[in-house]
Amino acid sequence: MHYTSLSEMIASETTTLAKGPLAIVMIEDDVEVATTLRHHQQMGFTAVIALMPAVFDLPRDLAETVIRVDYNMSDEEAMETAINSLMDPMAGQWVYYCYNAEYFFFPFCETRNVIEMLAFHTEERRDAMLSYVIDLYSDNLVDHPNAVSLDNAHMDRSGYYALARPDLDNHGHPKERQLDFYGGLRWRYEEHVPQIRRKIDRIPLFRAKKGLKIRWDHTFSDEEYNTYACPWHHNITGAICSFRTAKALKSNPGSKFEIETFKWHNSSPFEWHSRQLLDLGLMEPGQWF
Repeated sequence: MHYTSLSEMIASETTTLAKGPLAIVMIEDDVEVATTLRHHQQMGFTAVIALMPAVFDLPRDLAETVIRVDYNMSDEEAMETAINSLMDPMAGQWVYYCYNAEYFFFPFCETRNVIEMLAFHTEERRDAMLSYVIDLYSDNLVDHPNAVSLDNAHMDRSGYYALARPDLDNHGHPKERQLDFYGGLRWRYEEHVPQIRRKIDRIPLFRAKKGLKIRWDHTFSDEEYNTYACPWHHNITGAICSFRTAKALKSNPGSKFEIETFKWHNSSPFEWHSRQLLDLGLMEPGQWF
């Protein structure tokens, strides 16, 4: 189904928006659009919504199975506007969001779908799920000048760390069960990344509710949504394996010609499997076995 505006889709798809889990893919350019959409369909989401420029084409199978909405992701506050516009219509449902050339993984996702995982997460009285954005990049920028290659994808196997998240409304004291996570290309090439854009933590999977708002830094107005775990034990976390930062570094004039390769001694080929991410400590199963 193809809609020319977000408001038209909301008015027409009330039944769809009331049955989750839903995936929203925000498409900024024409890189790996089809693979991103298919990946999240295969995860088990009941519907995949693509917010994308009207000029882009979709393969026939996706045009018939994805809810497409004409949307300009280059507009100011495009992400927040889209998610917050959908928040009330989706209230009560689990919602996931990402950008194109980003791929969601959770523990054991090769043999279990997202509905099974969320059933357990819900039993643990959690309404949100922390994930880390793990940068992917091609090992050969001559053959892949935009840094994107699914067959030659690499990732950093180390260099990740966390700092306490200060509560500016409480004299800068650390927030309870909240941390700021860093690493990957944003850490290695921090001179090209504004400080406020260096975090790699995101709450991409959450239960929508009326009045809830997402902010520009991927945190929510309800502080409990921003926590990495409940008070009594660790919970499931996920990973978003993303070419987005590599693409940006190789397209921005300030960094494009200064980076000849993203590979370093801590680069590893990405295996496209949750086991690799679990072994590296980049997500955890919590109490889910």
